[in-house]
Amino acid sequence: MNYQEMNLNIRYDLLGEIWKKVVPEIYKKGDGWVGFATEEAGYRTGLPHWFSLNESEKHICASVEPGGLHFTGLMEDEEWENWKKQIKAIVTEKLGFKIGEIELGEVEE
Repeated sequence: MNYQEMNLNIRYDLLGEIWKKVVPEIYKKGDGWVGFATEEAGYRTGLPHWFSLNESEKHICASVEPGGLHFTGLMEDEEWENWKKQIKAIVTEKLGFKIGEIELGEVEE
């Protein structure tokens, strides 16, 4: 397994209603949804997780950063690419605008 990372063009300053209601529903639609980490997760408390809360196992974790919605994880490359495609499609449909990685030229800044 390899360390994985992506940053999506979902800005931290979107309307609070979107972050409170819409984005959590999007998280739940991603394959492997586990839930929001509890206090046992330490610094990751409250962050959404997929597959596992254990960082030494296959997992994905997301956080809201100034540059966008940031995902990190540990998984095989092919599985990661498939998961990325799935979550980008789900978010694009739900938010109604093109979601992608600015760094890869998928969307404009």
